[in-house]
Amino acid sequence: MSTRIAFLKGHGTENDFVIVPDPDNALDLSPAAVAALCDRRAGIGGDGVLHVVRSAAHPEAKDMADEAEWFMDYRNGDGSIAEMCGNGVRVFARYLQHAGHVGAGDLAIATRGGVKRVHIDKGASLDGQGDITVGMGRATLPEGEVTVTVGERSWPARNVNMGNPHAVAFVDELDHAGDLYTAPPVSPAGAYPEGVNVEFVADRAPRHVAMRVHERGSGETRSCGTGACAVAVATARRDGADPAVTGLPATYTVDVPGGRLVITERPDGEIEMTGPAVIVAEGEIDAAWLATALG
Repeated sequence: MSTRIAFLKGHGTENDFVIVPDPDNALDLSPAAVAALCDRRAGIGGDGVLHVVRSAAHPEAKDMADEAEWFMDYRNGDGSIAEMCGNGVRVFARYLQHAGHVGAGDLAIATRGGVKRVHIDKGASLDGQGDITVGMGRATLPEGEVTVTVGERSWPARNVNMGNPHAVAFVDELDHAGDLYTAPPVSPAGAYPEGVNVEFVADRAPRHVAMRVHERGSGETRSCGTGACAVAVATARRDGADPAVTGLPATYTVDVPGGRLVITERPDGEIEMTGPAVIVAEGEIDAAWLATALG
């Protein structure tokens, strides 16, 4: 690993990330290295790592290079690989703007969940103000009964896939979710063989809900973009709204502990997420510290 490793720190509705620019994919970001960087007491701290690589330089993204110059090689805070991170895409786009790689307007970003279309508000400044909209793709709603349990309480949950799996449970009060330090049990046991993100949702007003989330591989986070999209879709179906049937878009405001996101499901099935993204710091990782942390 290089002796000089640049990093930045950013967040989207307080879902925070260590950003590691590596255009040529020269760094060996092992799961242990990612976990060390994300450690909130002994490292930089973050819900995950945004590894910034040119698509042409990464074996998992080469096929997307013609559509998207940059690949978001996203890792969860425990070092595991994730398909997608909605807040991460917004922060990734803000970094590209901050670094001068792109300007305001439209761009494409490659992810393991496919190429995502992003719009940076033309009123947004380089200090991280203004909103970014991300096309999150379409949701699928797999069949099958799913139940989420916390302590002695259990709720039926809606199975929603946003390129990564979600179980959405509607509760009377968000504190019914407990501390969310560990993953809430989901049954049947084989429903999510690779784990699942679990959202707990409470109503606030018409087409306005609040949520808490346990993110697979990260624990409770202040926000989850794909989770907010899954929540909006699940809430719309609960409310009897299906844009593919009505021909009308369905927009929901979703409050997360770290802020507010606006989610719109269009009649063609495409889901758009709009919210803030902020770069808060940049510097260098001490390579000697990292080597020691890795043992």
